[in-house]
Amino acid sequence: MFMEGKRFSPNYIWMLLLRGLVGFGIGGTAQTVVLYSEFLPSTVRGFWMTLVSFSWILGVVWVVAVGYFVMPTLGWRWLLVISAMPLIIFIACCYFLPESAYYHVACGNKEAALDTLKLVAKTNGKSLPPGDLKVGSGSGDRGTFVELYSDRKTTITTSLLLFIWFAMAFVYYGIVLLTTELFAKGHSCAATPANIDETCFDSCQLLTKKDYTKIIITTLAEFPGHLITLGIIDYAGRKLTISIQNMLCAGSILLLFICTKSQITLTVFLFLARGLISGAFQAIYIYTPEVYPTHVRGMGLGTCGSIARIGCIITPFVAQVFLDKSPTATIALYAFVCFLAAVAIIFLPIETKGRNLVSQLKETKSALKSS
Repeated sequence: MFMEGKRFSPNYIWMLLLRGLVGFGIGGTAQTVVLYSEFLPSTVRGFWMTLVSFSWILGVVWVVAVGYFVMPTLGWRWLLVISAMPLIIFIACCYFLPESAYYHVACGNKEAALDTLKLVAKTNGKSLPPGDLKVGSGSGDRGTFVELYSDRKTTITTSLLLFIWFAMAFVYYGIVLLTTELFAKGHSCAATPANIDETCFDSCQLLTKKDYTKIIITTLAEFPGHLITLGIIDYAGRKLTISIQNMLCAGSILLLFICTKSQITLTVFLFLARGLISGAFQAIYIYTPEVYPTHVRGMGLGTCGSIARIGCIITPFVAQVFLDKSPTATIALYAFVCFLAAVAIIFLPIETKGRNLVSQLKETKSALKSS
């Protein structure tokens, strides 16, 4: 709803304020991943979490398609209004979402947890197995930020994840912005120290319908990237899947060093990079909630998402400003950061493939010791 409010911004200050409020909604998006993961068995969690992520791609294609028809005629204000409409449906659907049994157990709410489990069993045409449900003591089991750094190995896990999330967000949104910038310039070597236009920031260069078509094509690259993740994540494991895709993405970005005026070639290079980083990003969205126990799962994912936003804030200055100063250094920087993320993933202390979600921090520590 805040996003739709930006349409009524009377000036730039109001735009900034309303844009800030949009951040609250984006911050809550990650918790849908946590909720969904807590309803899935370990054997197919990677598959189904990747499958549902295709809705993200459809959403991106929706926005670009709306921009294709709306921007040339009605302008950016109506683009925001139309883009925000699916949020109204989402808000209405939230009422029907059941709370996770993992969450109720961690909070000591046995009856609510049993109600959720009965609903799941009924939906699947099953009955609950015999036994007693053990729950936490209540508020004392609710995690704190400090528990993300409770011991040496947990500290290593959290620290590496924060860097990986920052790096992957920096690269992912950098590729998104590079797509529009390079298409607007016409080729991957548009700016050199000899031909920089010092007045290029005085006016906007609007995208043509051809540009929107190319952006949709590169956006559709996320489909094969997610399909790769879908096919290998429950077999190769989370860490290997993410690391390989980041490494290949770095290689794809380096292809932009080839100075080409061919729009088809440029689209292919960006298609590869966008698909690979998108598939890797989805895999890290699966890994992160799996590695933390219930009472800090949302906090862990939320913290990583917050650090990722810093990467999002920085990347426009690279992809849009620094690109005009040095295309070579810009491309090299994105490839290098992607490579560092691939290396960092290798050093994560625990692999979560086939591992049940844990409810207590001590279970995570036990898993770390056995790794």
